[in-house]
Amino acid sequence: MAGKVKWVTDIEKSVLINNFEKRGWVQVTENEDWNFYWMSVQTIRNVFSVETGYRLSDDQIVNHFPNHYELTRKDLMVKNIKRYRKELEKEGSPLAEKDENGKYLYLDFVPVTYMLPADYNLFVEEFRKSPSSTWIMKPCGKAQGKGIFLINKLSQIKKWSRDSKTSSFVTQSTKEAYVISLYINNPLLIGGRKFDLRLYVLVSTYRPLRCYMYKLGFCRFCTVKYTPSTSELDNMFVHLTNVAIQKHGEDYNHIHGGKWTVNNLRLYLESTRGKEVTGKLFDEIHWVIVQSLKAVAPVMNNDKHCFECYGYDIIIDDKLKPWLIEVNASPSLTSSTANDRILKYNLINDTLNIAVPNGEIPDCKWNKSPPKEVLGNYEIL
Repeated sequence: MAGKVKWVTDIEKSVLINNFEKRGWVQVTENEDWNFYWMSVQTIRNVFSVETGYRLSDDQIVNHFPNHYELTRKDLMVKNIKRYRKELEKEGSPLAEKDENGKYLYLDFVPVTYMLPADYNLFVEEFRKSPSSTWIMKPCGKAQGKGIFLINKLSQIKKWSRDSKTSSFVTQSTKEAYVISLYINNPLLIGGRKFDLRLYVLVSTYRPLRCYMYKLGFCRFCTVKYTPSTSELDNMFVHLTNVAIQKHGEDYNHIHGGKWTVNNLRLYLESTRGKEVTGKLFDEIHWVIVQSLKAVAPVMNNDKHCFECYGYDIIIDDKLKPWLIEVNASPSLTSSTANDRILKYNLINDTLNIAVPNGEIPDCKWNKSPPKEVLGNYEIL
Protein backbone atom coordinates (compact mmCIF):
# COMPACT_ATOMS: atom_id res chain seq x y z
CA MET A 1 0.00 0.00 0.00
CA ALA A 2 2.91 2.35 0.57
CA GLY A 3 3.28 5.10 -1.99
CA LYS A 4 -0.32 4.96 -3.26
CA VAL A 5 -2.51 7.99 -2.73
CA LYS A 6 -5.50 7.10 -0.56
CA TRP A 7 -8.64 9.01 -1.51
CA VAL A 8 -12.07 9.74 -0.11
CA THR A 9 -14.98 11.62 -1.63
CA ASP A 10 -18.51 12.34 -0.50
CA ILE A 11 -19.53 13.33 -4.03
CA GLU A 12 -20.37 10.16 -5.92
CA LYS A 13 -19.61 11.33 -9.42
CA SER A 14 -18.09 9.12 -12.09
CA VAL A 15 -15.91 11.94 -13.47
CA LEU A 16 -14.16 12.04 -10.08
CA ILE A 17 -13.98 8.34 -9.31
CA ASN A 18 -12.78 7.37 -12.80
CA ASN A 19 -9.95 9.88 -12.45
CA PHE A 20 -8.85 8.50 -9.07
CA GLU A 21 -9.01 4.91 -10.31
CA LYS A 22 -7.12 5.71 -13.51
CA ARG A 23 -4.24 6.89 -11.32
CA GLY A 24 -4.26 3.65 -9.37
CA TRP A 25 -5.19 5.48 -6.17
CA VAL A 26 -6.79 3.53 -3.37
CA GLN A 27 -10.24 4.31 -1.95
CA VAL A 28 -10.49 4.46 1.84
CA THR A 29 -13.14 5.73 4.26
CA GLU A 30 -12.91 9.11 5.93
CA ASN A 31 -12.08 7.44 9.23
CA GLU A 32 -8.95 5.84 7.80
CA ASP A 33 -5.73 7.61 6.85
CA TRP A 34 -6.41 9.49 3.65
CA ASN A 35 -4.26 11.75 1.48
CA PHE A 36 -6.82 13.30 -0.81
CA TYR A 37 -10.40 14.20 0.04
CA TRP A 38 -12.66 15.68 -2.64
CA MET A 39 -15.44 16.98 -0.49
CA SER A 40 -18.68 18.89 -0.62
CA VAL A 41 -18.86 22.37 0.90
CA GLN A 42 -20.87 20.97 3.82
CA THR A 43 -18.06 18.59 4.74
CA ILE A 44 -15.37 21.25 4.54
CA ARG A 45 -17.21 23.14 7.29
CA ASN A 46 -16.81 20.19 9.61
CA VAL A 47 -13.18 19.57 8.72
CA PHE A 48 -12.23 23.13 9.60
CA SER A 49 -14.77 23.83 12.30
CA VAL A 50 -13.47 24.73 15.74
CA GLU A 51 -15.52 22.04 17.50
CA THR A 52 -15.17 19.02 15.23
CA GLY A 53 -12.23 20.01 13.09
CA TYR A 54 -8.95 18.22 13.12
CA ARG A 55 -5.42 19.08 12.10
CA LEU A 56 -4.50 18.02 8.61
CA SER A 57 -1.08 16.44 8.22
CA ASP A 58 1.43 17.42 5.53
CA ASP A 59 0.37 14.55 3.26
CA GLN A 60 -3.31 15.55 3.19
CA ILE A 61 -5.02 17.74 0.60
CA VAL A 62 -8.60 18.94 0.26
CA ASN A 63 -10.42 20.70 -2.58
CA HIS A 64 -11.75 23.79 -0.77
CA PHE A 65 -10.29 26.65 1.20
CA PRO A 66 -11.77 26.84 4.73
CA ASN A 67 -13.61 30.12 4.10
CA HIS A 68 -14.17 29.81 0.35
CA TYR A 69 -17.59 31.43 0.93
CA GLU A 70 -15.88 34.85 1.04
CA LEU A 71 -15.89 34.48 -2.75
CA THR A 72 -18.72 32.04 -3.36
CA ARG A 73 -21.51 33.58 -1.31
CA LYS A 74 -23.13 36.28 -3.39
CA ASP A 75 -23.29 38.87 -0.61
CA LEU A 76 -19.75 38.30 0.64
CA MET A 77 -18.25 38.41 -2.83
CA VAL A 78 -19.80 41.82 -3.44
CA LYS A 79 -18.77 43.04 0.01
CA ASN A 80 -15.16 41.98 -0.59
CA ILE A 81 -15.04 43.59 -4.02
CA LYS A 82 -16.44 46.85 -2.61
CA ARG A 83 -13.82 46.79 0.14
CA TYR A 84 -11.05 46.08 -2.38
CA ARG A 85 -12.09 49.11 -4.47
CA LYS A 86 -12.03 51.35 -1.41
CA GLU A 87 -8.57 50.13 -0.45
CA LEU A 88 -7.23 50.77 -3.95
CA GLU A 89 -8.83 54.19 -3.86
CA LYS A 90 -7.10 54.98 -0.55
CA GLU A 91 -3.78 53.93 -2.02
CA GLY A 92 -4.45 56.26 -4.95
CA SER A 93 -4.20 53.32 -7.35
CA PRO A 94 -4.96 54.24 -10.99
CA LEU A 95 -7.17 51.11 -11.07
CA ALA A 96 -9.66 52.87 -8.80
CA GLU A 97 -10.09 55.79 -11.18
CA LYS A 98 -13.66 57.07 -11.66
CA ASP A 99 -15.47 58.96 -14.41
CA GLU A 100 -17.27 62.27 -13.91
CA ASN A 101 -20.42 60.45 -12.68
CA GLY A 102 -18.44 58.69 -9.99
CA LYS A 103 -18.46 55.33 -11.74
CA TYR A 104 -15.37 53.16 -11.62
CA LEU A 105 -13.66 53.07 -14.99
CA TYR A 106 -12.02 49.68 -14.49
CA LEU A 107 -13.45 48.14 -11.36
CA ASP A 108 -17.05 48.35 -12.47
CA PHE A 109 -17.43 44.64 -13.25
CA VAL A 110 -20.14 43.62 -10.78
CA PRO A 111 -23.70 44.90 -11.33
CA VAL A 112 -24.84 47.44 -8.72
CA THR A 113 -25.80 45.25 -5.77
CA TYR A 114 -27.35 45.70 -2.33
CA MET A 115 -27.88 43.31 0.56
CA LEU A 116 -31.42 42.95 1.81
CA PRO A 117 -32.76 43.65 4.30
CA ALA A 118 -29.68 45.56 5.50
CA ASP A 119 -29.30 48.00 2.57
CA TYR A 120 -33.00 48.44 1.86
CA ASN A 121 -32.93 52.25 2.13
CA LEU A 122 -29.86 52.57 -0.08
CA PHE A 123 -31.52 50.35 -2.64
CA VAL A 124 -34.71 52.45 -2.66
CA GLU A 125 -32.67 55.60 -3.18
CA GLU A 126 -30.91 54.00 -6.16
CA PHE A 127 -34.16 52.59 -7.56
CA ARG A 128 -35.80 56.00 -7.55
CA LYS A 129 -33.00 57.39 -9.71
CA SER A 130 -34.04 55.07 -12.53
CA PRO A 131 -37.53 53.81 -11.79
CA SER A 132 -37.81 51.94 -15.09
CA SER A 133 -34.95 49.60 -14.20
CA THR A 134 -35.28 45.88 -13.56
CA TRP A 135 -33.60 44.21 -10.59
CA ILE A 136 -32.90 40.58 -9.85
CA MET A 137 -33.23 39.14 -6.36
CA LYS A 138 -31.30 36.09 -5.23
CA PRO A 139 -30.98 34.31 -1.90
CA CYS A 140 -27.34 34.58 -0.78
CA GLY A 141 -26.71 30.98 -0.02
CA LYS A 142 -28.57 29.06 -2.74
CA ALA A 143 -27.50 27.77 -6.12
CA GLN A 144 -28.98 26.49 -9.39
CA GLY A 145 -31.36 29.41 -9.77
CA LYS A 146 -33.42 28.57 -6.68
CA GLY A 147 -35.44 31.37 -5.12
CA ILE A 148 -34.56 33.94 -7.79
CA PHE A 149 -37.05 36.49 -9.09
CA LEU A 150 -37.08 39.77 -11.00
CA ILE A 151 -38.78 42.99 -9.97
CA ASN A 152 -39.35 46.36 -11.59
CA LYS A 153 -41.62 48.06 -9.03
CA LEU A 154 -40.98 49.00 -5.43
CA SER A 155 -44.34 47.54 -4.46
CA GLN A 156 -43.04 44.09 -5.38
CA ILE A 157 -40.20 44.37 -2.94
CA LYS A 158 -42.44 45.79 -0.24
CA LYS A 159 -44.66 42.77 -0.69
CA TRP A 160 -41.64 40.50 -0.50
CA SER A 161 -40.38 42.08 2.72
CA ARG A 162 -43.87 41.79 4.24
CA ASP A 163 -44.12 38.15 3.21
CA SER A 164 -40.78 37.39 4.75
CA LYS A 165 -41.47 39.36 7.93
CA THR A 166 -43.03 36.24 9.36
CA SER A 167 -39.66 34.50 9.23
CA SER A 168 -36.95 35.48 11.70
CA PHE A 169 -36.06 38.65 9.87
CA VAL A 170 -34.34 40.23 12.83
CA THR A 171 -31.65 37.64 13.34
CA GLN A 172 -30.33 38.33 9.83
CA SER A 173 -29.66 34.62 9.63
CA THR A 174 -27.73 33.62 6.52
CA LYS A 175 -30.87 31.84 5.33
CA GLU A 176 -32.88 35.00 4.96
CA ALA A 177 -30.33 37.32 3.41
CA TYR A 178 -30.89 38.29 -0.22
CA VAL A 179 -28.87 40.26 -2.69
CA ILE A 180 -30.61 42.51 -5.16
CA SER A 181 -28.67 43.48 -8.27
CA LEU A 182 -29.35 45.68 -11.22
CA TYR A 183 -30.45 43.29 -13.93
CA ILE A 184 -28.25 43.38 -17.05
CA ASN A 185 -31.09 44.05 -19.46
CA ASN A 186 -28.92 44.47 -22.55
CA PRO A 187 -27.24 41.06 -22.66
CA LEU A 188 -25.39 40.05 -25.80
CA LEU A 189 -27.82 37.77 -27.64
CA ILE A 190 -26.94 34.98 -30.03
CA GLY A 191 -29.81 33.70 -32.12
CA GLY A 192 -32.03 35.98 -30.03
CA ARG A 193 -31.18 34.13 -26.84
CA LYS A 194 -29.50 35.15 -23.65
CA PHE A 195 -26.52 33.14 -22.41
CA ASP A 196 -23.83 33.25 -19.78
CA LEU A 197 -20.33 31.85 -19.55
CA ARG A 198 -19.28 29.15 -17.12
CA LEU A 199 -15.51 29.33 -16.71
CA TYR A 200 -13.38 27.20 -14.45
CA VAL A 201 -10.63 28.79 -12.40
CA LEU A 202 -8.20 26.85 -10.26
CA VAL A 203 -6.49 28.54 -7.33
CA SER A 204 -3.57 26.61 -5.86
CA THR A 205 -2.59 29.31 -3.36
CA TYR A 206 -3.84 32.80 -2.40
CA ARG A 207 -0.56 34.07 -0.97
CA PRO A 208 1.15 34.36 -3.35
CA LEU A 209 -1.92 34.30 -5.60
CA ARG A 210 -1.56 31.58 -8.22
CA CYS A 211 -4.53 30.96 -10.45
CA TYR A 212 -5.22 29.09 -13.66
CA MET A 213 -7.98 29.47 -16.19
CA TYR A 214 -9.42 26.40 -17.88
CA LYS A 215 -9.55 26.95 -21.64
CA LEU A 216 -12.58 24.74 -22.21
CA GLY A 217 -15.34 26.72 -20.57
CA PHE A 218 -18.79 26.88 -22.13
CA CYS A 219 -21.79 29.11 -22.75
CA ARG A 220 -25.21 28.18 -21.35
CA PHE A 221 -28.14 29.36 -23.40
CA CYS A 222 -31.72 30.07 -22.44
CA THR A 223 -34.25 27.97 -24.33
CA VAL A 224 -36.62 30.87 -24.98
CA LYS A 225 -35.76 34.02 -26.95
CA TYR A 226 -34.92 37.03 -24.86
CA THR A 227 -37.23 39.98 -24.49
CA PRO A 228 -36.70 42.92 -22.15
CA SER A 229 -40.47 43.24 -22.03
CA THR A 230 -41.63 43.50 -18.44
CA SER A 231 -44.54 41.18 -19.13
CA GLU A 232 -42.03 38.32 -19.27
CA LEU A 233 -40.37 39.05 -15.93
CA ASP A 234 -41.72 35.84 -14.44
CA ASN A 235 -40.55 33.62 -17.27
CA MET A 236 -37.29 32.19 -16.00
CA PHE A 237 -36.67 30.37 -19.29
CA VAL A 238 -36.06 33.83 -20.76
CA HIS A 239 -33.81 35.17 -18.00
CA LEU A 240 -31.95 32.42 -16.13
CA THR A 241 -29.34 30.34 -17.90
CA ASN A 242 -28.98 27.71 -15.15
CA VAL A 243 -29.20 24.25 -16.69
CA ALA A 244 -31.11 23.15 -13.57
CA ILE A 245 -33.90 25.46 -14.75
CA GLN A 246 -33.55 25.31 -18.53
CA LYS A 247 -33.67 21.53 -18.74
CA HIS A 248 -37.35 21.72 -17.78
CA GLY A 249 -38.13 23.96 -20.75
CA GLU A 250 -40.01 22.40 -23.65
CA ASP A 251 -37.40 23.68 -26.11
CA TYR A 252 -34.45 22.19 -24.20
CA ASN A 253 -32.14 20.20 -26.46
CA HIS A 254 -30.78 17.10 -24.75
CA ILE A 255 -28.02 16.56 -27.29
CA HIS A 256 -26.11 19.80 -26.90
CA GLY A 257 -27.82 20.78 -23.64
CA GLY A 258 -28.08 24.40 -24.74
CA LYS A 259 -24.31 24.68 -24.47
CA TRP A 260 -21.58 26.05 -26.71
CA THR A 261 -17.85 25.88 -26.15
CA VAL A 262 -15.98 29.08 -25.40
CA ASN A 263 -14.04 28.46 -28.61
CA ASN A 264 -17.26 28.53 -30.61
CA LEU A 265 -18.20 31.78 -28.94
CA ARG A 266 -14.82 33.22 -29.80
CA LEU A 267 -15.10 32.22 -33.47
CA TYR A 268 -18.63 33.60 -33.63
CA LEU A 269 -17.59 36.94 -32.12
CA GLU A 270 -14.51 37.20 -34.32
CA SER A 271 -16.65 36.72 -37.39
CA THR A 272 -19.42 39.12 -36.31
CA ARG A 273 -17.56 41.74 -34.26
CA GLY A 274 -13.96 41.36 -35.41
CA LYS A 275 -10.82 39.85 -33.95
CA GLU A 276 -9.63 42.87 -32.06
CA VAL A 277 -12.71 43.50 -29.90
CA THR A 278 -13.05 39.76 -29.28
CA GLY A 279 -9.47 39.58 -28.03
CA LYS A 280 -10.09 42.59 -25.81
CA LEU A 281 -13.23 40.97 -24.36
CA PHE A 282 -11.35 37.81 -23.38
CA ASP A 283 -8.50 39.83 -21.87
CA GLU A 284 -11.08 41.73 -19.84
CA ILE A 285 -12.70 38.50 -18.63
CA HIS A 286 -9.32 37.26 -17.41
CA TRP A 287 -8.69 40.60 -15.75
CA VAL A 288 -12.05 40.53 -13.95
CA ILE A 289 -11.31 37.05 -12.60
CA VAL A 290 -7.89 38.05 -11.29
CA GLN A 291 -9.30 41.20 -9.67
CA SER A 292 -12.05 39.21 -7.94
CA LEU A 293 -9.44 36.80 -6.53
CA LYS A 294 -7.23 39.68 -5.41
CA ALA A 295 -10.26 41.17 -3.67
CA VAL A 296 -10.73 38.08 -1.48
CA ALA A 297 -7.08 37.07 -1.09
CA PRO A 298 -6.48 39.19 2.07
CA VAL A 299 -9.41 37.57 3.91
CA MET A 300 -8.98 34.06 2.53
CA ASN A 301 -7.59 31.55 4.97
CA ASN A 302 -4.71 30.43 2.76
CA ASP A 303 -4.37 26.92 4.17
CA LYS A 304 -1.53 25.01 2.57
CA HIS A 305 -3.63 21.84 2.45
CA CYS A 306 -6.12 23.43 0.10
CA PHE A 307 -6.75 24.16 -3.53
CA GLU A 308 -10.01 25.08 -5.20
CA CYS A 309 -11.64 24.86 -8.58
CA TYR A 310 -14.25 27.61 -8.87
CA GLY A 311 -17.04 27.93 -11.41
CA TYR A 312 -17.24 31.55 -12.58
CA ASP A 313 -20.47 32.86 -14.10
CA ILE A 314 -19.98 35.79 -16.46
CA ILE A 315 -22.53 37.65 -18.57
CA ILE A 316 -21.45 39.68 -21.59
CA ASP A 317 -23.59 42.69 -22.51
CA ASP A 318 -24.26 43.95 -26.03
CA LYS A 319 -21.34 46.40 -25.71
CA LEU A 320 -19.10 43.37 -25.16
CA LYS A 321 -18.47 44.23 -21.53
CA PRO A 322 -18.13 41.25 -19.20
CA TRP A 323 -19.98 41.26 -15.86
CA LEU A 324 -19.15 38.94 -12.99
CA ILE A 325 -22.41 37.48 -11.76
CA GLU A 326 -21.26 34.94 -9.21
CA VAL A 327 -18.67 32.33 -8.31
CA ASN A 328 -19.53 28.75 -7.39
CA ALA A 329 -17.56 26.68 -4.89
CA SER A 330 -18.79 23.34 -6.14
CA PRO A 331 -19.36 23.74 -9.87
CA SER A 332 -21.64 20.95 -11.02
CA LEU A 333 -19.94 17.71 -11.98
CA THR A 334 -23.17 16.26 -13.29
CA SER A 335 -23.03 15.81 -17.04
CA SER A 336 -26.02 16.84 -19.10
CA THR A 337 -24.53 15.65 -22.40
CA ALA A 338 -21.75 13.39 -23.70
CA ASN A 339 -19.51 16.38 -24.47
CA ASP A 340 -20.18 17.65 -21.00
CA ARG A 341 -18.98 14.39 -19.48
CA ILE A 342 -15.75 14.49 -21.47
CA LEU A 343 -15.16 18.13 -20.55
CA LYS A 344 -15.68 17.52 -16.83
CA TYR A 345 -13.55 14.38 -16.82
CA ASN A 346 -10.69 16.33 -18.43
CA LEU A 347 -11.26 19.25 -16.07
CA ILE A 348 -10.82 16.98 -13.04
CA ASN A 349 -7.85 15.26 -14.67
CA ASP A 350 -6.02 18.55 -15.31
CA THR A 351 -6.98 19.86 -11.86
CA LEU A 352 -5.52 16.80 -10.16
CA ASN A 353 -2.32 17.04 -12.21
CA ILE A 354 -1.73 20.51 -10.78
CA ALA A 355 -3.00 19.87 -7.23
CA VAL A 356 -1.37 16.46 -6.74
CA PRO A 357 1.83 16.53 -8.81
CA ASN A 358 2.66 13.23 -10.56
CA GLY A 359 -0.23 11.61 -8.71
CA GLU A 360 2.12 10.99 -5.80
CA ILE A 361 1.41 11.33 -2.12
CA PRO A 362 0.95 15.06 -1.56
CA ASP A 363 3.43 17.17 0.34
CA CYS A 364 2.08 20.52 1.48
CA LYS A 365 5.55 22.00 1.66
CA TRP A 366 6.20 22.09 -2.07
CA ASN A 367 6.04 25.52 -3.71
CA LYS A 368 2.94 24.77 -5.84
CA SER A 369 4.28 25.88 -9.19
CA PRO A 370 3.97 22.93 -11.54
CA PRO A 371 5.92 22.76 -14.81
CA LYS A 372 4.14 23.97 -17.95
CA GLU A 373 3.79 20.52 -19.46
CA VAL A 374 1.40 19.27 -16.77
CA LEU A 375 -1.06 22.16 -17.09
CA GLY A 376 -3.19 20.41 -19.74
CA ASN A 377 -5.99 22.79 -20.70
CA TYR A 378 -5.19 25.21 -17.87
CA GLU A 379 -3.31 28.40 -18.56
CA ILE A 380 -1.76 30.48 -15.80
CA LEU A 381 -3.52 33.80 -15.31
